[in-house]
Amino acid sequence: MSDPGRQARFVSVSITDRGAALAAKLPYEHRHGKLMDAVREEWGRCDGLIVFAAAAVAVRAVAALLDDKHHDPAVVSVDETAKHAVVISGGHARHGNDLARLVAALTGATPVISTATDLAGLPAVDAIEGFTARGDVAGLARRWVDGNPPTLSVDDALLSWPLPARLAGLERAGTAEAAGASAPPRLRVTDSSGRTRPGEVNLVPRCLVVGVGASKGASADGLYDTVRRVLTGAGVDAAAVAEVATLDAKASEPAIVELAERLGVGIVALEADLLASVEVPNPSDIVKNAVGTPSVAEAAAVVAAGPGSHLVSTKTVSATRDSTVAIARRLSPPGSLQVVGLGPGDPAMRTFQAAAAVRHADAVVGYSGYVEAVRDLLSSSQDVFAYPIGAEVDRVRHALELAAQGRNVALVCSGDPGVYALASLTFEVAEDLGALHPPGRGGARPGAALSHTPAVRVVPGVTAALSAAALLGAPLGHDHATVSLSDLLTPWEHIERRVAAVAEADFVVSFYNPRSARRSTQLPAALKIMSRHRPPSTPAAVVTEAGRPSQTIIRTVLGDLDPRTVGMFSLVVVGSTTTRWIGDRMVTPRGYRP
Repeated sequence: MSDPGRQARFVSVSITDRGAALAAKLPYEHRHGKLMDAVREEWGRCDGLIVFAAAAVAVRAVAALLDDKHHDPAVVSVDETAKHAVVISGGHARHGNDLARLVAALTGATPVISTATDLAGLPAVDAIEGFTARGDVAGLARRWVDGNPPTLSVDDALLSWPLPARLAGLERAGTAEAAGASAPPRLRVTDSSGRTRPGEVNLVPRCLVVGVGASKGASADGLYDTVRRVLTGAGVDAAAVAEVATLDAKASEPAIVELAERLGVGIVALEADLLASVEVPNPSDIVKNAVGTPSVAEAAAVVAAGPGSHLVSTKTVSATRDSTVAIARRLSPPGSLQVVGLGPGDPAMRTFQAAAAVRHADAVVGYSGYVEAVRDLLSSSQDVFAYPIGAEVDRVRHALELAAQGRNVALVCSGDPGVYALASLTFEVAEDLGALHPPGRGGARPGAALSHTPAVRVVPGVTAALSAAALLGAPLGHDHATVSLSDLLTPWEHIERRVAAVAEADFVVSFYNPRSARRSTQLPAALKIMSRHRPPSTPAAVVTEAGRPSQTIIRTVLGDLDPRTVGMFSLVVVGSTTTRWIGDRMVTPRGYRP
């Protein structure tokens, strides 16, 4: 679940029909019947289990399977009256607390979070994004809860590494603290693999890049063994490895692919010309003649680690003589920006990934209304930047700048960020700032204004057309289109041509931004165009505030649709010539029935 690119898998399990009815409210796979068998079968295959049974029953079902909190799935128990959603295991390490909150929102239950740090309003050091906690996590947390906060120390090599906001205010540790039970607990930001004492926790950032060169058909075991040997020799923790870097022509080499999989990281592919431009301790003419650069492992590690990085370990040749390894330490993280779709507004219609992206962000940026919509996900340790409407470029640029500083940033949007929202603008602004051309991926970096290249990812949400369609029935069952009637950013003549095209092509159409106090003529004009190609009896509807408490639905036909019933938060759906009303359901047949 910590891998932002991976789709988490959750499974609900029920015993009774009542539990099954509650499970139907969740967007997850469901098993009904033999509880113990289902839990055993799913244990190693899922990220989280939601057990619809008494907490004691859930405990008995999973007790014998519990092994390691970092790998066991999160377990949440929901009683069959949906009164409580109780976290049984994996509250921090497997985001069980977040899962309980989401399940509670979907079922109407109250989340029961019993982890001590949450109750005390303290950070859980083993759940800080971007860091791996090593050492006496329980002992440190226990003493912190008892009013003995840890001191904080940072290795010299990581002094420029940004610290989580939730650790702000901790006293810096001295250099000569006494060991033993009487010593204050201590958090140490380090990539060292050294042992920790009681009450001490190492926070290991993902600060290392493993550069790799490999011959065709290189031994995967030989390469992995070499990496482990180099890490051990350098005295650094394998959890500090952020990625594997190599020559682009070698990125699909099976040994390198398997290495990345074993380390649980991605692969950065770099061009030969870029690698050849880097000075390294151990260049090779033989390598240059073979692949166009005198260094692969050392150069790839340094380039991928970014400006100011240095080699922690120079080139080491594997025992099998078919691969090379070098390690570089980056001075600060590349940061990340997640453009998050919140859906129509109801927390129950947010995806788990969207909620997790906001809850675990260092900084949250968005229009003030959208920020307010995620208030339940925010904590005092996060930096929150709420912008007025109309400041889209400013908030996108700010989000990218924060990410370039090494922050994990969530830029929040309603609906889906890729549908009339900020995802496209984010990539455009990122291109202007040079953030879409990381080293070796092609293209120049025109006037790059960002010191680092943050990773940008889109987290999808339920867009208005889909939430409105679900309320109406199945109007989008066949070919359909969306058209925004706002001419603030698009000339009206362009919009008219698009409306005419979808009308003539007989698409079902969802009109976004159909009407506002200042834009009252566009919708009547669009409906007039539609009426040239559709009979007045064509099903039509107006859905306002979809998925929110003030939601309203007007079911009508094209000839009777009154634009005055449409507002800024409405979506207008006009059917095709095959769409019909079946009772109060708008349905566009797919054609399965003859």
